[in-house]
Amino acid sequence: MNIPIQKPLVDVFRWRVATTPDSIVHKFHERETTYKQFDVFANKVAQGLIEEGCEPNSRVAFLAKNSDLYFEFLYGTLKSNTVAVGINWRLAAPEVAYILNDSKSQMIFVGPEFYGLINQIKDEIPHIKKIISMEGAHDEWQDYSSWRDLQSDIDPLIPVSKEDDVIQLYTSGTTGHPKGVQLSNINFTASAEMSQETYYQYFDEGTPNMVCMPIFHVAGTNMGIGGIVSGCKNIIVADLDPGLVLDLIEKEKIVNTLFVPAVILFLIQHPKVDQIDFSSLKTVIYGASPIAEATLNKAIEIMDCDFWQVYGLTETNGTVTILDPKDHHPSRNKLRSCGKPGPGVEIKIVNKTGDELSVGEVGEILIKSSTNMKGYWNKPKATIEAFKEDWFVSGDAGFYDEEGFLFIHDRVKDMIVSGAENIYPAEVDNALMSHPEIIDAAVVGIPDDKWGEVVKGFVVLGQDSRLQEHDIISYVRTQIAGFKCPKSIKFISELPRNPSGKILRRELRAPYWEGKDRNIS
Repeated sequence: MNIPIQKPLVDVFRWRVATTPDSIVHKFHERETTYKQFDVFANKVAQGLIEEGCEPNSRVAFLAKNSDLYFEFLYGTLKSNTVAVGINWRLAAPEVAYILNDSKSQMIFVGPEFYGLINQIKDEIPHIKKIISMEGAHDEWQDYSSWRDLQSDIDPLIPVSKEDDVIQLYTSGTTGHPKGVQLSNINFTASAEMSQETYYQYFDEGTPNMVCMPIFHVAGTNMGIGGIVSGCKNIIVADLDPGLVLDLIEKEKIVNTLFVPAVILFLIQHPKVDQIDFSSLKTVIYGASPIAEATLNKAIEIMDCDFWQVYGLTETNGTVTILDPKDHHPSRNKLRSCGKPGPGVEIKIVNKTGDELSVGEVGEILIKSSTNMKGYWNKPKATIEAFKEDWFVSGDAGFYDEEGFLFIHDRVKDMIVSGAENIYPAEVDNALMSHPEIIDAAVVGIPDDKWGEVVKGFVVLGQDSRLQEHDIISYVRTQIAGFKCPKSIKFISELPRNPSGKILRRELRAPYWEGKDRNIS
């Protein structure tokens, strides 16, 4: 079917409703919504936002776990040409207050788990005109369903341009305060074109599509949007419980889904994984952090479907490179790669002076694509620093191989300098995780009087492993150069990660640099 993805996202949604009005768009627990009902609810949300004084380009915030109501809220913001601000519900109260004030959000829609948090900061968020409780009555705030159903069901038909912002998502804030990433209709058009040509090949009308990654993250939101645009039936999961995910795959006959690698590991380790019927599953998209080859190969064997690895950032509206299913075959030796640039994407590797590097040389990854964000909200200096002409400066380090596959080493700022040698942590991580008894691993640089920094490894062992520190160091020496190998190993039960699955190296690094000069943020 010829989806009109060149139009603003709101018009694509309207087209979809007109095309499949009676199909199910969402199932959340036992609640099902048709595309026609979805459209009516969105009209009411849009009219409500307008009635509350939210003008085009103003911000409205959402702080709640995944549900079908988020997507009708989002569609309502599209119809009123306001901008949805997704808030990470794992943040502390001061961080949430910062985002609400930075975005100047005029309303906030709050899930029941976060009523206490908003009560805690309600006197610190002066731009908020109204608070809506997403589930049931609240002493002070209006209930979402009641508020929505008081509004007119007429589409307001507010004019929208391709340059208008759609969503504002905040970076994870690994250094300083998080920045609001402005994603426009242009960005979503480019993302839709790329996905329709690649990993959305099984996103057919009526097919069950699981949305289980958090909707405050670009992956969760885009998985839901992709399902809507394609006419799928989105099965939405509020809490990412591996047992529930496995049950839903079988019960709902899930065809497409997206996981971060940590979730894939949890699923294949679950005691009932061998009892689950995966025969309906055709597409698993994954990315956001490294994955052990053993984990990936086991998942492919168990789920027996197409696996698509993607690499990208919030600032690029998600995907910019793709490793397609045929390149997952062990004979290709590409599982450590994140694939090739997707349609419409250019990527180059440069050194510190901006010179483009040759095959095999590690440098910083620069990205040119229509998926690149408009900028950082109200941060013109940070926006300028994020671009070199039309190229987005990713902050990631990587290299191309002879066949044009991109390999990610790590964040540039996480590079370890030991005895004047540059060591990229992800390369060492990969060497550690290639051991069959290691299920997760990460390294950081810690201070050393002789070398300045040396590599320290943090390792999560398999349940029955008896590996010792010397065993692991000796093994890694067979995989990579000696100067890159960990000088010590700490065994831990779990690596710290942010909501998108990226390793929080600063938390591993912090105790060793306390009182030292190096910036560990």
